[in-house]
Amino acid sequence: MTDTFLRDLPIVDPHQHFWDLTANAAQYPHWSTKPAPFRYGSTAKLVGRSYLPADYRQDTAAHNVVATVHVQAGWASDPMGEARWLAALREREGLPSVALGQAVLHRRDVAETIAGLAGFDFMRGIRTKPTQDENTPDATRGRPGSMDDPAWRRGFVELGAKDFICEVQVPWWDLQAMADAARDHPGIAFVLNHTGLPSDRSPEGLAAWRRALALLEPYPDVRLKLSGIGLPPGIWPEAENTAIVRDAIAILGWQRCMFASNFPVDSLVASFDEIYSGFKRAVSDMPREQIRALFHDNARTLYRIA
Repeated sequence: MTDTFLRDLPIVDPHQHFWDLTANAAQYPHWSTKPAPFRYGSTAKLVGRSYLPADYRQDTAAHNVVATVHVQAGWASDPMGEARWLAALREREGLPSVALGQAVLHRRDVAETIAGLAGFDFMRGIRTKPTQDENTPDATRGRPGSMDDPAWRRGFVELGAKDFICEVQVPWWDLQAMADAARDHPGIAFVLNHTGLPSDRSPEGLAAWRRALALLEPYPDVRLKLSGIGLPPGIWPEAENTAIVRDAIAILGWQRCMFASNFPVDSLVASFDEIYSGFKRAVSDMPREQIRALFHDNARTLYRIA
């Protein structure tokens, strides 16, 4: 694979965040104002730091990013407020290209929230986090607010009625529940964030992650974002991550996977250039059509980016 092809490869980044701690400080999670424990160790490097399109363009300058998908950044109490702010940001800065809003699917007012978000022409769906604890393996089924919860399923169906994408951030031990939801409600675009969080890099942990990911293979509506694979104390181990990327693509197929930055959150572990150069090296032996799909075509099609 030529260096020119990889250097000039167009990229749709399907998972990035913006936030303005000057204008909207009260809306963001507590970690924006003080360090908090995180799966990479700590959020200390992000504290007190707004992140806006100028920052993103600087971080991505070494790569040909042509479009982005903004993922909700924690305005849990005011999803419409975040949507309005993003609309103004897009008008002023040209980014993000499209967005995923915030909706808690098991809430009684979820239909109203989804309808409100659907009123913004750049909204493509929502991202939600139905797992209570992403750090402690626990495959208990049927918890309130989980993907088994009938109330959550009703919200899921509301997304389908609006042709919205449902993105979930859950660890691999909850993928049986995700598979069951995909089986029971075909036709709703369903995206697993951050590679299913393969944080346990022991042979046993990775084997369990691979088995869990394989549960999603029968359901073509499920896609996977290859992202969020840093480790504490703030590292991005390229050899390990290359193996994870290759395993995930082998399990679900290159047609259903997308590389994503998770910036600026993943700046806790590496620069954008380090991460995307690592992604490019991980698949450099694949056919050009497949590489372009992983970095650009799959995301452009799924998120309906013109």
